[in-house]
Amino acid sequence: MQFALSLPWWALTLLVASAIAVAWASYAGAIVPLSRERRAALAILRACTLILLVACLLRPVRVMPPDAASDAVVPVLVDVSRSMQLADAGGRPRIDAARDLLQRDVLAGLAGRFRIEVWTFGNSLTQATASGFAASDGRSDLSGALRAVRERYRDRRPAAIVVISDGGDTGRDEAAGVVDAADAPVYAVGVGAPRVASDLEVVDVSAGDAAVANSSVDLTVAAVSRGSSAPFDIRVLENGRPIDVRRVTPAGDGSPVRAVFAVSPAGDTPTEYTVEIPSATGELVLENNRRSVLVEPPGRRRRVLVVEGAPGFEHSFVKRALAADPGFEVDSVVRKGRDVRGDATYFVQSTDARAPQLASGFPEDRKTLYQYDVLVLANIEGDALTRADIEMAARFVGDRGGGLLVLGAKSFDRQGLLGTALEDVLPLGLSDRGGGVVRASSREAAPFSVSLTPEGESHPVMRIAATAEETVRRWKSVPPLAGAAGLGAPRPGAQVLALVHAPDGPRPLLAVQRYGQGRSMMFTGEASWRWRMQLPSDDRTFELFWRQAVRWLGAPAPDPVSLGLPTGVAVGDAAAIGVDVRDDEFAAVPDADVRMRLTLPGGETRDLHGGLTDPRLGRYGSDVRFEQPGIYGIAVEARRGTTLLGSSQRSFLVGGADREMADPRLNEDVLRRVARASGGQYLTANDASRLPALLSESNMAPPEPRLEDLWDTPWVFAAVVVLLAAEWTLRRRWGLR
Repeated sequence: MQFALSLPWWALTLLVASAIAVAWASYAGAIVPLSRERRAALAILRACTLILLVACLLRPVRVMPPDAASDAVVPVLVDVSRSMQLADAGGRPRIDAARDLLQRDVLAGLAGRFRIEVWTFGNSLTQATASGFAASDGRSDLSGALRAVRERYRDRRPAAIVVISDGGDTGRDEAAGVVDAADAPVYAVGVGAPRVASDLEVVDVSAGDAAVANSSVDLTVAAVSRGSSAPFDIRVLENGRPIDVRRVTPAGDGSPVRAVFAVSPAGDTPTEYTVEIPSATGELVLENNRRSVLVEPPGRRRRVLVVEGAPGFEHSFVKRALAADPGFEVDSVVRKGRDVRGDATYFVQSTDARAPQLASGFPEDRKTLYQYDVLVLANIEGDALTRADIEMAARFVGDRGGGLLVLGAKSFDRQGLLGTALEDVLPLGLSDRGGGVVRASSREAAPFSVSLTPEGESHPVMRIAATAEETVRRWKSVPPLAGAAGLGAPRPGAQVLALVHAPDGPRPLLAVQRYGQGRSMMFTGEASWRWRMQLPSDDRTFELFWRQAVRWLGAPAPDPVSLGLPTGVAVGDAAAIGVDVRDDEFAAVPDADVRMRLTLPGGETRDLHGGLTDPRLGRYGSDVRFEQPGIYGIAVEARRGTTLLGSSQRSFLVGGADREMADPRLNEDVLRRVARASGGQYLTANDASRLPALLSESNMAPPEPRLEDLWDTPWVFAAVVVLLAAEWTLRRRWGLR
């Protein structure tokens, strides 16, 4: 016997002595005189009672031997996702090989030493028998299964966990991240072939945003051919109708192929584009030969405010190019000079509603400025904007998420924006110190000619042709500029997309960076209008470049009520639909009433209520489980009391790709990482017979002995009653109450 609450010997001695002293003192000065013998008898009975109660408080226990080894549990998790149907396990389906491994190597090998409990996992963790399961689940949530096993066995630590799987993991989390060396070790057994003999797969499809109705959108496709390097076709379907086909040739077996298709979604409804590869002879998996993406209709027109320090050819041409684009709504303020009182005068081009707000040359408050998505500062001199204007422009980028474009030599004068709040917003230092950090792609170039950097060759701002090679060629052919400002080095995180070759060496021509919630851009060249005037009349390089630049700047600028939609959602997934709610100064609104209406692919609607998830951002959300594939629509409306704060409407696609059949090989890396992170081991199907020996020889912690409590037995209760009754009886007999 021992005490669960251990105390040092001197503390136990002190407790016993205290009990004896209290018992003896309790009979001092009794009303009825007691002889020394009678007082000792009563004190002994009371001291025994007190000592017994103290012993119960210290919780006496008896150490019992641990449970027999056969009571040590080993959960066995069998993957029953659809990828386990593939017949590449020695010519048999993977699920059949897993069933044989379970019965032959696990159940038979571990019987008598461990208690085996069989579970299946796919969509969820389910208890099963040794043979009563089939590979039919739509996904393989290995991370969720391991997390569920840990929760189910939280009161008793399993001796080990055995996982029989092909390594597919389409859960939300990385499987190795949910296990720990302190938990039960995982012994993973892989089934299937680590290399698929023949397989064509559409790995990824991405689409740009439609700028305006009937505009061209780039559809970027990544595909791979495993087991062959022969040419194959890539087809594009628009809402199920074939519109394009291209034959591509991979560089080698397993080499990725990239192709870009120009598509033109029409109308004001979402357009679904499907990319597919015709099946090849002997191909084992056909489900990964196609993938779909949704292109939403163009949103609202982007508002652009151009503030010019003085009239000029450059920004006049730029404004004309932007105004001719139906995706933009352009307002401009041109500083003309001073009136008889010495006040600055401005020429304002805007709507009747917004023109009065620009009469002073710059919006007077954030509410007015934040109506716009992009702010262009063209040839702004040092005294053209007040310090408050400049600070508001910096917050326009960082807080509102707007885009800022600065161009023109006067804007880069050292007396201009240097030392202001906009200095950190811009991607290039305004001082020419350290300015020689960019490198030209060619040492020989005409004065002030333009060339792209490696980053610029693939950036959407600079792309003026269908391919990267054609884009580079066309930029080399544009007329040289009249000059370029010499500025400092790019800031950390900024990108230089193009260079201009000045007589003293290459200088950054176009640089961009993300700042806060928005984006900023600097164009240091002079007279880009030459690209419009000196190139053939049908050449649209000038217009295309400036429209793409402004469109890229304004892309992240949100509306006061903006939707955040889930991406890559598969059927059966649960995902959150988020809504950010801001007021007209783009301050978060934590007390809005957010109502959402979800339209299912069949036309059925479901009303949702957005609960507040982040008061700091004014973010609301609602979790939805998507049970059918297709195009979903979501409309949201946010109110504060009876005031409408804004509304938004978008669409998204569920089930555009079969993630379960992506890269269908046996993924040994996933299983190895899980085993390594938990302190277990990975085994191939041929080595599964070693599992019983590994579990017996592993350094698993020995079973802890069982502790049997002694204080709460009937005998202890009876002893207390007997002692108290004996003391009470003697007290009454000797005349005490």
